[in-house]
Order: sequence, then structure tokens, then C-alpha cells
Amino acid sequence: MAIIINLDVMMAMRKIGLTELAGEIDLTLANLSILKNNKAKAIRLSTLNEICRALNCQPGDLLQYVEDDDPPKDPGKPTD
Repeated sequence: MAIIINLDVMMAMRKIGLTELAGEIDLTLANLSILKNNKAKAIRLSTLNEICRALNCQPGDLLQYVEDDDPPKDPGKPTD
């Protein structure tokens, strides 16, 4: 995965728990936990907006791009 969600770091910096944040942004604990544990495949901009509002941060404080270790694979090329 090339995009890392640093929600857990920002929550720790703001000293807010998962339950409190979920209630404040009207998101289920399960969905917020998926984001917090970097298991999400996507995030709605409206959700990102609410998280940023609740944590008083910028989207860049939560999202980080990192290079993948493996180069992209050619789908037409057989694997080893």
C-alpha cells in the first residue's frame, strides 16, 4: 500500500480515543478502526473532512505517501 493513514498518531497527539472520535464524527467504531489500522482501501472526502475538523488538523497530517518496495508487476508477463 502506498498511502499510509496516520490516524492513530494524530489521535494520540490530540489525546482522543476511538469511541470519542467515532461519536464526534458520526462514524461506526468498526469503520474508524479500519482507518486507524491502515486496512482501508478508500476514504470519502466527507469522512476525511470530519476527521480533520474533529482533530483540528490538515489532510496531510493524516495521509502519507510511501514508495512500494516492489516494482509494479507487468500483468502480461508470467511470474517466476
